[in-house]
Formats: sequence, structure tokens, C-alpha cells
Amino acid sequence: MDVYGVNTVSSTCLILYLTPSHFHSKLWEWLDYYTNNPRRPTIEMASQADFKDRQFLAVIGDEDSVTGLLLAGIGHVTAGADAQKNFLVVDSRTEKAAIESAFDRFTQERKDIGIVLINQHVADKIRHRIDTYTAAFPAVLEVPSKDHPYDPEKDSVLRRVRRLFGE
Repeated sequence: MDVYGVNTVSSTCLILYLTPSHFHSKLWEWLDYYTNNPRRPTIEMASQADFKDRQFLAVIGDEDSVTGLLLAGIGHVTAGADAQKNFLVVDSRTEKAAIESAFDRFTQERKDIGIVLINQHVADKIRHRIDTYTAAFPAVLEVPSKDHPYDPEKDSVLRRVRRLFGE
């Protein structure tokens, strides 16, 4: 395949940069596959209202990753009596339920978050939630940490891309 660029915008949105000749030859094949294949990936469409007010990042990760991102300026605390932070620091004592709760809060309750960054080794602890998450917003991106290298085989976005191309 003559693909010269792939950009994953979110867990369900994929932008492919194809050479013109390959695009024209494969377009009808892809359209036929997605309209006639009962096992095709489900895609949720996002309207402008879905992303209009999503102006913040959230992060779930180890202390070094969260601290670095907070120093870069992503920190935010909501106003009101139930003030919520847009980050969770995870260490060896953090329970799985706390990670799941933060993930649910950032992806379902908070309508002001556009991207959730999560360390891949933390995402492994709630892999079932990461793999079943299909909403376009907020986008969930797995990132490496200082002590745990990135493993592309575990990344749910890359697995979806590979499945899309039949690899």
C-alpha cells in the first residue's frame, strides 16, 4: 500500500495520507468493505458541539510524567464546591478502582477535556476500559514514561489501525 503518512486523531479517528494513484484504486474497495461487512469497526461521529468546549488536557500517570505536564501548563481545577483536578498521580499504592474512577471522570463526566494522556504502564492496569473506549472525544492517547518504554503492540489505537489494514 502506498501510504506515506498516518495520523491518529483519536481512538476512532484516523487520517491517512495516500498517494493519489492508490487512493483512487482503493476507495471503492474500502467503501464496499465498510458498508457490507457486519464485523466492521463501529465509529461514533462527533458533532461540533462535542468538541466546542473541550479545551483542556487530562493526564493519568506516574509522578514524573504528571509533574512535567503540570509544569508545561496543563493543570486545571474546576470551580465550585466539588472542585476536580484534571490529573491523577499513580504510584505502586494506587488502587485500580482509583485509576478507573479518574478515567471515567475524564472521559464521561468532564465535558471540558479534549485529550486524556495516560502512561502506557498505567493503561495496562485498566486495559479493558481503554480497549472498549470508542468515543471520539476526549481522545485517549497512551504515552511512555521514564521507567517504562512504549510498546506499540499494546497500544489500542495502533491495533485498530492494523486491523483496519488487515495486518
